[in-house]
Amino acid sequence: MDALAAPVAPAKRRRSGRPVAELPKRLGWLAGALALLVLALVVVAWRQPVADRLWPQNRAQQMRLQADAALQAGRLSVSDGSGARELYEASLAIDPDRIEGRQGLAAVAQAALAQARAAVTRDDFAQAHASLRLARELAVPSAPADAVAEALRVREAALAGLDTLMARAAQARREGRLIGAPDAALPLYRRILSLQPDMGDALREREDTLTDVLEEARAALRDGDLAAAVAGVVTARIYDPGHVDLPDTLARLTEETDAVRRRADADLARGGLADATTRYRRLLAMSPEDEAATRGLAHVAAQHAAQAERLAADFAFVAAAEELARASAAAPAAPEIAIASGHLSRARQAQAQLAPSLPAAERARRVRALLAEAADAEARGDLLAPPGESAYDKLRAARALAPANASVRTATARVLQAARSCFESGLRGNDLGRARACLDARATLGDEDVAMAAARRRLAQRWIAIGDERLGAGDLRGASAALASARGVDPSTPDAAAFAERLRAAGGSRP
Repeated sequence: MDALAAPVAPAKRRRSGRPVAELPKRLGWLAGALALLVLALVVVAWRQPVADRLWPQNRAQQMRLQADAALQAGRLSVSDGSGARELYEASLAIDPDRIEGRQGLAAVAQAALAQARAAVTRDDFAQAHASLRLARELAVPSAPADAVAEALRVREAALAGLDTLMARAAQARREGRLIGAPDAALPLYRRILSLQPDMGDALREREDTLTDVLEEARAALRDGDLAAAVAGVVTARIYDPGHVDLPDTLARLTEETDAVRRRADADLARGGLADATTRYRRLLAMSPEDEAATRGLAHVAAQHAAQAERLAADFAFVAAAEELARASAAAPAAPEIAIASGHLSRARQAQAQLAPSLPAAERARRVRALLAEAADAEARGDLLAPPGESAYDKLRAARALAPANASVRTATARVLQAARSCFESGLRGNDLGRARACLDARATLGDEDVAMAAARRRLAQRWIAIGDERLGAGDLRGASAALASARGVDPSTPDAAAFAERLRAAGGSRP
């Protein structure tokens, strides 16, 4: 039994081992077939997008075929993108090197011209205008397009009833309806002349109408109504830029505008802020792009803000707030408003911290003590420092308690003069930080508007000079900082804009 069984075992091993060896191959074939099946499903499901990404020329070709069909169907341009023009243009965007797209657009132009010609013959003027416009947009040759346009004009004129239009225009003129509606006189004359440009009666009537308009404009000028005068001039320019009366009216308008500007500037110089505001606004109503008038309102705002600072220094908070409101109404973005608002806030805080509800006797005692401490600090030379112990701080506390007290006012005048001297000393020594502190003290102590404006301008110009030196040395960051300091002192300093432009050209940032 053992002898017979011995050869059998290897045979069994061979038969049982063969399927085990072939199993990985079969699994690999199965995985490959499954991958091919998945890929086929993906291509079937998204075959167009995949093809579009891999072969964009296929997509362009399909668009050209769709465009050809749209052209044959007469759908030359459709807003949803299905028109021949839109499809040809889309195909060119995908495949700009193919000449078929440009040839297709040329065919659309010719078809549009043919549609316009056909629309003229059936008196479909809206379609004729639209088709002619499309043909011109696609650069159809000008000669055939002009011929269709002329045929359209003649046909429109023949059916428009020019005599009726002339009668309607004359009636509108008699009623004073010159512009503002399609049935007003001047729009009707424009329509008539578009249909028959050489119609003498229409030309004469339009000229006479515009003569009336310009006469009313000159009357408005005499009454000081610049807005109405400008409206008349604009109307004349729209309907007949070559009207004989237009140059004279323009000259008068310019003269009157300059006069209003001079009066506004004079009002500003003498402190007549309300009148200056009114006149600058008249100029802006006439021309919103009037930069000089805009600057004038900015100066008005700056003066109101300066008055607000002076009133805040006297703890007249209600009046100061009213001045700030006027400043905001004149020029809301004026930077001086923020500066004045800060002074007003600090003055309110100072008064609130000093217990204004003190009894009268205690208040008087504390005022005397503060004035004495202010005098001692002034004698020591502690005008602005140390904080809380300086003559300026002691006096500010006294003013918060009794701004109308005669002794407080006398001490204020004395410390104010010291602050002025401190400012001049800072400028002479080129210690601009100290000069700025002394300038702020002058503002809080209620220095005069004119003196403060001059001091701010001087300090700002000194900062510009320092910025110029730093720019010359290649220190762009330092130059930018100096410009920012100048604008912080006097936002309207005239030298800042030119220096900022130089700084920008040099590669620096403009604060």
